[in-house]
This record gives sequence, C-alpha cells and structure tokens, in this order.
Amino acid sequence: MADTRDEHPNWPGLVPDEVQPWETLESRTLVDGFRRVLEDRARTASGVEVTYQYRPRGPRAVFVLPVTAAGEAVLIRQYRYPLRATVWEVVAGGVERGEELLGAAVRELAEEVGGRAAEWVGLPGFYPQPSISGVVFYPLLALGVTLGETAHEESEVIERVVMPLGEAYRMLEAGEIQDGPSSLTLWHARRHLTGRGLL
Repeated sequence: MADTRDEHPNWPGLVPDEVQPWETLESRTLVDGFRRVLEDRARTASGVEVTYQYRPRGPRAVFVLPVTAAGEAVLIRQYRYPLRATVWEVVAGGVERGEELLGAAVRELAEEVGGRAAEWVGLPGFYPQPSISGVVFYPLLALGVTLGETAHEESEVIERVVMPLGEAYRMLEAGEIQDGPSSLTLWHARRHLTGRGLL
C-alpha cells in the first residue's frame, strides 16, 4: 500500500541528545534576528576549551517536490544572491513562528508555483550543515498537484518549470541540480515515485 502520511517517522528524532559531551561555558550573540549567529566558549569531552560560531537550533525549513496528476515534476529556477547565480531547486521556504510543518509546505507550494496538492508524503528530515548550523530541513513529496497563480515575494526571481519526472531525475543524476537540499529531496522521493509507477 502507498505511503500517505504527511510526516516521516524520523522527524520526532531530530532533537538534541539527552546527554551532551560538550559543556557551554559562555555564549554571546554575534548576529541577532531571523538568522541568529552565536559565539560560544565550550569545553569538549577531552577537556579542551574551544570557541565556536554557529546558528543555533530553532529555524526550520520545508522542501517540497511537487508532482502533478499527470506525473510531471514541478521545479523552479531561482536566482540566489549569495551565489550570483540562478539554480534549479524544489519548492522551499522557512517555517514561520508558530506554523506547523505541513502548513508551511502548503503555503510555500501555493506561493512559489501556485500549487495545491491532493496528497502529502513526508520524507526523511535532515541537518543541512551540522558543523555550523542547527537548522533542520523537512522534505515532503506533494502528489496530485494542480497549478494556478503564483504569489512570489517582491525580492524573488523564480521561474516555474513543469517537466517529465524522468527529465528531473536525469538532471539530478547529471549533477545539474546543484542545490543540496533539493537533490536530497529528489533522492528520497524516488522510492515513493517508483513504487507508484510514476518513475
């Protein structure tokens, strides 16, 4: 039977360990706001004191691979200022304060590609840069997607592209999808799409 849950079993486990081998001695905020950066002085398990700059736990983001009822992938090409380049991505965005993960995914799907999904499948969540960031990413597969009008933010430069699923996976295997979280979302979705006969 097909998987129709909107969460993945590993999501509840994406939390701090009960026992911490490092001890925080001092902490200060270097950058405040949405993308907060801390600098801590900590003692490691071996007793060495280190200074560590990082983004703390708290921020979350969703990544959505939309698939239409006709079995087409909906990807975006988005300009990313830090790269000074336009890259292929799946739908993605931050989870707002107090927002549920599925609610954020529904909102981002509507805003970025004008999509509405008939079914959601949660994929394994992951830490994108655990050496410097406590951000957690939650990918989902959106199935039976219908497309309408987008609602991009003024700063966003996004092109919606509908293509055969096979082409999206050809691009993934060829290294043409260079956004890491988008690639991992596509990789985790493959099993579900193959199981449904869509790939």
